[in-house]
Amino acid sequence: MKGFILDENVPVRLAFRPALPVVSSSSVLGKSADDSDLWDYARASSLVIVTKDADFSDRILVSAPPPWIVHLRFGNLRRQEYHRLLSQMWPHVEALLPKHKMIAVYADRIEAME
Repeated sequence: MKGFILDENVPVRLAFRPALPVVSSSSVLGKSADDSDLWDYARASSLVIVTKDADFSDRILVSAPPPWIVHLRFGNLRRQEYHRLLSQMWPHVEALLPKHKMIAVYADRIEAME
């Protein structure tokens, strides 16, 4: 696992510093890239896809890493609450990777799937 790639539906600016490098999908693939392009890039680059899109969670269920998936399963939050929640939970997320192929982050809990 070499880093994180943020799907287009995840804010690029983070109020915390993950242990591994972070890139946005649009900066690497352009705005016209689709989910398959992102999946293929993340797989070839050994990256974790951070997304709110359930399609990636569905796809990893029948696949093996890479890529790994962090599925943000909480609704729309105000920016400050979003950053507070992720800052609080992110160390736990990183601790679960790469042993788990998917991490689902809810507002009140984290679930991991091997």
